[in-house]
Amino acid sequence: MNDNINEHSQIKAQAAIARLERFSKLTDSSIGIPFTKFNIGLEAVIGLIPVIGDAAGLILSSYVLIEAQCLGVSKRIKTKMIINMLIDFVGGLVPFFGDIFDAFFKANTRNTQLLKKHLNKQLSE
Repeated sequence: MNDNINEHSQIKAQAAIARLERFSKLTDSSIGIPFTKFNIGLEAVIGLIPVIGDAAGLILSSYVLIEAQCLGVSKRIKTKMIINMLIDFVGGLVPFFGDIFDAFFKANTRNTQLLKKHLNKQLSE
């Protein structure tokens, strides 16, 4: 019975990571910059709208945090995610340079990788 619960948790975690990797790619790196190897995502484009775009990006970023909550991730990991979200939000508020910062910081990708690393560690124990 316990193995069955663990297997279910593992499948649930893998499905969440797959969703979050697609989400992170869309929001952080889905648009290629011509003649470069650099990609930006929808969040960087939305962030071009002063203040409102950054607030919308913060709301979008909360999706990763919600998934982490549903998976029962520790408060410590969720706190790290919130810090990444706030860094991205505050950094994005700076006119012009904030838009460049948004394109490089990629909070959703950072948080997805943080969650993935935590879950892999947890499942291997």
